[in-house]
Amino acid sequence: MTLWGGIEAGGSKFVCAVGTGPDDLRELVRFPTTTPEETIGRAAVFFQPYAAALTAVGIASFGPLDPRPDSPTFGFITTTPKAGWAQVDLAGAIRRALGVPVAFDTDVNGAALGEGRWGAAQGLDTFIYLTVGTGIGGGGMVNGQRMHGLLHPEMGHIRVPHDRERDPFAGICPYHGDCLEGLASGPAIAARWGQRGELLPEDHPAWELEATYLALALVDFICTLSPQRIVIGGGVMRAPSLLSRVRRRVLELLGGYVAPLAGGVDSYIVPPALGDRAGVVGAIALAQECEQSRGREGGHEVSSVSIR
Repeated sequence: MTLWGGIEAGGSKFVCAVGTGPDDLRELVRFPTTTPEETIGRAAVFFQPYAAALTAVGIASFGPLDPRPDSPTFGFITTTPKAGWAQVDLAGAIRRALGVPVAFDTDVNGAALGEGRWGAAQGLDTFIYLTVGTGIGGGGMVNGQRMHGLLHPEMGHIRVPHDRERDPFAGICPYHGDCLEGLASGPAIAARWGQRGELLPEDHPAWELEATYLALALVDFICTLSPQRIVIGGGVMRAPSLLSRVRRRVLELLGGYVAPLAGGVDSYIVPPALGDRAGVVGAIALAQECEQSRGREGGHEVSSVSIR
């Protein structure tokens, strides 16, 4: 029996799973992200009982990271502010521990791949996946290919208009202060209002401000990439009415300019169909892509996301 492994490597927790897709997960485990040695070791131990059947492992990781297959630091988490994790060879450590090919990409590109194959973006070739939680990140597909370039998208670090009279909060991003993540992530909400978002009532002014920042970002992405759909998840998006507020503000900010959205925003900006499993299921999809690429190596085609 052929199985694939998936790791959603998050800044606060790792999620590991073995299976073939969202309807066939043989085992799934979550544990806190601590030190690299402890966390990677725990992930490797999880997969050991499946070693005989494991074909490849996909890793969908927090970043910044290096997804370039021709780079000496391919598979590394690079300049992250998370203590102890900068310049960690995550993909290489898993490959060495398990002896199988390892595919590697961002957590949001992985989740996008999962939603495209099995979830809310099935049948589409150009779409965005955005997560709003401890951080804000975005990825997706363009013409059927995951978004890569110089490195990978950093949608959480775009600059959005910041009305300091309405919102004097300086922002919390250690690099940029008041970028999107610095203004609208879960920790930014807690720092601005003095308590976590899940403790704020639905009529609190936090939610209209949050919807405005997210809508400003989505309008930029819509006008730049023209995605066929936007899938938006993460812990902050669980707040009641936030998604509907974002949809409304997007339409207001576009002002009728993108005509196809006028009557269909509810089916255009949507939650992930895979829920909180999108990242780890997407990591399994990465592993499957890696295996498919290996099957083509007779024609000298080498995967752009795997190491052996």
